[in-house]
Amino acid sequence: MKILVHTAGSDSAAWIDALNQALPEAGIDRWPAARAADADYALLWKPPPELVRDLAHAKAIFNLGAGVDSMPELSALPRDVLLVRLDDAGMAEQMIEYVLHAVIRRYREFDAYVDQQREGLWHQRSRLSKNEFTVGILGAGVLGAEVARAFVRLGFPVQVWSRTPKAISGVTSFAGPQELDSFLASTRVLVCLLPLTRETKDLLDQVRLARLPRGAYLVNVARGAVVVDADLLALIDSGHLAGATLDVFRDEPLPKAHPFWHHPRIVLTPHVSAVTRVEASVAQISAKIRRLEAGLPVTGIVDRRHGY
Repeated sequence: MKILVHTAGSDSAAWIDALNQALPEAGIDRWPAARAADADYALLWKPPPELVRDLAHAKAIFNLGAGVDSMPELSALPRDVLLVRLDDAGMAEQMIEYVLHAVIRRYREFDAYVDQQREGLWHQRSRLSKNEFTVGILGAGVLGAEVARAFVRLGFPVQVWSRTPKAISGVTSFAGPQELDSFLASTRVLVCLLPLTRETKDLLDQVRLARLPRGAYLVNVARGAVVVDADLLALIDSGHLAGATLDVFRDEPLPKAHPFWHHPRIVLTPHVSAVTRVEASVAQISAKIRRLEAGLPVTGIVDRRHGY
């Protein structure tokens, strides 16, 4: 069994070391030192199109992340090769931590208290009503569903929007384009966890962001290209939106001249909401490879029609 590894960064050695421990019987090498045409399985992050095209004889390609938008055009992938994403591998816990912090920071008005500290002002603000502080989550996949459950446990009203209806205990489900406006209009804090596809690119533009109630807040931990930057800035500057916490951007690293850097009502972080953990990911991938070798089904197979 031959396994090929390619990452866009400098961490391929860590992946190969972990794979050697998890699958000692396999031959593991990195591209381009090893030929893609000889691989049975490939672990990829941001591969060049020529690498993907040469994997026509592989049994499966594992994308080293939750979203597969890092792959070249999905149409370039060999038709008979499975494309498998990570189900969780430690990302859900990280995402819950990040989003809880961002939303509770807004709900408990910590930024207002920071301003009061600068002014030397001792003033206890009236508490916001949790019953009126609806958290709306765009995208109810593995990560979105876990984040929704975390807010339910804290007593927040929670609703999700997705392509198809979801059954999550304590959560109101909206589905399809026809219900998106109603979902947005009843959301106090919008958490974006959508995959980036042709349908979701630029989804949160001026028209849709304006559907949110006045004073609403955005948390984007999905992909930067889901949000139209200029429209978000315009709605914050107009006072319609209170602000945003952003962890993902169209261009990463975020260009030095981008207005997000110094906007007083935008909090930004450098794509750290849920990083891929090598050991947890390799444990999941190696278990899936063993199942595939035994002729058993695996979870996380990407539906190429929808891009996730």
